[in-house]
Amino acid sequence: MKKKVKENVGILDAFMRITLGYTLLSMGQKKDSGWMTVLGSLKIAEGITRFCPVLHLLGRNTVKGSFCKDIMDDIERVMED
Repeated sequence: MKKKVKENVGILDAFMRITLGYTLLSMGQKKDSGWMTVLGSLKIAEGITRFCPVLHLLGRNTVKGSFCKDIMDDIERVMED
């Protein structure tokens, strides 16, 4: 039985990650920079799978605008204090 990873990256965010990933990947290849190539590959993978481990660890989600809602909730909470 296949286990599906819950998506936590919205579609616009995914397109941005893929674009940034290809940019970093090509720059890393041109400048012979291993870390830039790896980072670009990771961003492409995050965009394709629509899962980001960092967002998962932070408990954030950019699907359907929930990331903006979380930020606004945080701002309102700070303003109340």
